[in-house]
Amino acid sequence: MHSCKTPMCLAVVMFVALFSSPATAHFGMVIPSDTMVMQKDSRTVSVTLSFSHPMEMVGMELEKPKVFSVSANGKNQELLGQLKPSKVMDHLAWTADYPIKRPGVYMFYMEPQPYWEPAEDCFIVHLTKTVVTAFGDDEGWDAELGLKTEIVPLSKPYGLYAGNVFQGIVKMDGKPIPYADVEIEFYNRDKTAHAPTEYMVTQTIKADGNGVFTYATPTSGWWGFAALNTADYTIKHDGEEKDVEMGAVIWVYFHDWK
Repeated sequence: MHSCKTPMCLAVVMFVALFSSPATAHFGMVIPSDTMVMQKDSRTVSVTLSFSHPMEMVGMELEKPKVFSVSANGKNQELLGQLKPSKVMDHLAWTADYPIKRPGVYMFYMEPQPYWEPAEDCFIVHLTKTVVTAFGDDEGWDAELGLKTEIVPLSKPYGLYAGNVFQGIVKMDGKPIPYADVEIEFYNRDKTAHAPTEYMVTQTIKADGNGVFTYATPTSGWWGFAALNTADYTIKHDGEEKDVEMGAVIWVYFHDWK
């Protein structure tokens, strides 16, 4: 093969490499230390907030979020003041310890500061949540938080085995989004998973005409589901109005079958 050394040739190679590679996906992350708190477990759940490419384990800075809250037993509790700086994938992240004092289904969620992504010429805002259940309570796991956009689970977002199907409805302003794009990635925490090609780093599916998507995970661990749409507002950057990628993200843990 001939080498490519002229400026024009190198430019062509860079252009082809840039646009022929699948784009890497961003994921807001809300990861608790436990998803099912039982009587003999620790009564304190540590929740970590971060922003990353989870399959490739490439971190990004997460400024202190605009909102971090938990919804349980019909009440919302603001937790922003309890966040402490941390590191995830060598980048700024946040953690909070939350005591579980009574049975219930606890929905932790965050709204981050808008993240400017030059490669996509837009801002990214991922409204991210996860669900923790405690002491045998099993009601309300499909409740809506009323976020601008969110994934409402049709499968319990806990107590799932690897290979189980997970289903959810993608909503914007409380209404289902037909044929919404949903990106899915594995949190490759121990870096033992290897994608055969770049196309396998992010799994991409579409919801059906009712906004419902279905996915079966191939292995145990944390899996993130991100439904992406363009927001109905813009944010100014360097004097120009820029689009906002509005993501509805939910993180779900799948267990080994033993």
